[in-house]
Amino acid sequence: MFEELYTPEYQPTGEEIAIIKTNKGTIKVQLAGKDAPIHVGNFVELATKGFYDGLKFHRYVPNFVIQGGCPNTRGCSAEQVIIGSQTGMGGFGTGGPGYVIKEEYTTNPNNKHLDGTLAMARSQMPNSAGSQFYFCLGPQEFLDPNYTVFGQTLEGLDVISELRVGDDIESITIENMA
Repeated sequence: MFEELYTPEYQPTGEEIAIIKTNKGTIKVQLAGKDAPIHVGNFVELATKGFYDGLKFHRYVPNFVIQGGCPNTRGCSAEQVIIGSQTGMGGFGTGGPGYVIKEEYTTNPNNKHLDGTLAMARSQMPNSAGSQFYFCLGPQEFLDPNYTVFGQTLEGLDVISELRVGDDIESITIENMA
């Protein structure tokens, strides 16, 4: 299915900080608005609309990533997301906001997947990211040429390390918006 290529209206300044509240604690992320303005603008718009509130993390690979932001997890219990992720039922990991955004990994001068990096998930198509994001659980340099980094954790690495499939994204708020 072809989805519209979206350009966010929000223009980041590079000062934005995401406060991601989960059932395991709070994560504070410096967003990379100067390096990945489309991804940051999109994330800020979705967060301020409450898109992420109540979603669940649906993918966990030890020493690799924890991933969330799929709207198909909305209204599901932790158990439903765990079972669905194990069986492939429920479409967890396939949902988005109804549009896609242009990749920025080829233009981001600081596209480095470090421990605690926030980046956008996508399908095999380069311009297919939308709402799903992941945190790196340790450096993942091999992802650098293929996935857009749009933030780095300032506080909460301990929280990220505790997150698992079925855990809640309670809310995402943005500080220092233009």
